[in-house]
Order: sequence, then C-alpha cells, then structure tokens
Amino acid sequence: MTIRIILADDHKILRDGLSLMIESEGDMEIIGQAENGYEAVRLAKELSPDLVIMDIEMPELNGIEATRQIVKEHPKVKVIALSMHANKKLIREMFAAGAKGYLLKDCEYEELLNAVRIVTAGKTYLTPAITGLVVDNYMLGADAEKDSPYTILSDREREVLQLLTEGKTTKQIAMMLHISPKTVEGHRTRIMNKLNIDTIANLTKYAIQEGLTSPDI
Repeated sequence: MTIRIILADDHKILRDGLSLMIESEGDMEIIGQAENGYEAVRLAKELSPDLVIMDIEMPELNGIEATRQIVKEHPKVKVIALSMHANKKLIREMFAAGAKGYLLKDCEYEELLNAVRIVTAGKTYLTPAITGLVVDNYMLGADAEKDSPYTILSDREREVLQLLTEGKTTKQIAMMLHISPKTVEGHRTRIMNKLNIDTIANLTKYAIQEGLTSPDI
C-alpha cells in the first residue's frame, strides 16, 4: 500500500527537497504541499491523506492548531511534527493536539522514513533526541501548565491571537475566519482580559514566547 502524504512547511525549499526524496520511496507518495496551517487543513479535507508531515511554526495558523483541526475532522489522518525545536511545551501540545510523531529537522532522512512507516502502522514515534525531555512530562500524563494559552484561551481565540500578532487587521481576520469584524473585536477584548495584556506589542511577545507564532513571520 502506498502511503499518501501531505507536506506542511512554510519553507518551499524544504518541502521540495523532502518531496523529491520521499517520492523516490516505492511505498510513499506526496499528494500535496501546504505553506501554512490553513492550507494544510484544506488539503487534508480535499485529499484525504494517510499522513501529514507538519511544521509547527507556520504563518496564519500554526502546526499545533492545524493538527488539532485535522485530527478533529479526520481522525484517521496521522500527523508527524517535524520541528526545529526540542521544546517540552511544543512537544506536549503537539501530542495533545493529536500528533502521533515528533522529529527534529536535523534528524537523519532514514529516521523520518522510519517514523512515517511506524506512525502509519498505528504506533507513536518520538525521536530519541528528545525522549528524555518528555518521559517525566506529557508521556507520563503530566497536567498542562495552568497558565498556558492552550488552557486559558479557546481554539478560536488562539487563531485570532496569532493573526493579530502577525499584523492582520480586524477586517482581514474577519474575512479569513468568516466571522464579523465585531466578533473579532470581541475575541481581541477577551484575549487581552484573559491574559491581562493591554497592547498588541505585548501580545506579540507573549505569542512568540508560547510558540503560537515565530519572530521570523
């Protein structure tokens, strides 16, 4: 059986390189590429892949939120995170969102192939390079941090927060999320109240610190 894969990463050169290598495998096929989380969600709906290789730091909708939406709507789709960061918080939230694997971008290519086959077979894969970071945390059922945006904010509020901190206007956010500008303003007010933050600049610092967006985006 051929494993049908979507690649989600905001760097085209990385997507194209991985695509060429993966396509050379007899049991794997790249059926789509996404440069942000919204595209990954849309392609998962349209193409019904077996697996998504998901970057975490992407514009407009990050990999954690994209994974959450994909797994919720398409429970049979498996997600592997491929990230630059060996960060306990991001690892925990990716698995909480429904990912079944987590690798670092400096891993060997053979490790990625192995992870794809393991996860597609219904198992979980965590790269040995970060196992020590999580054996006493998420994997042992540790509670999420009480001050995490994933416990304080709703799914929609995190979407709005990321778009706000990436410089999108109220009108742009309303159009992207198919809601009214008044609803966007309401979300922004609630976000600031919940986080006790009163400026966009401080919201941006918070979003970067929590991994909701990247300083490079």
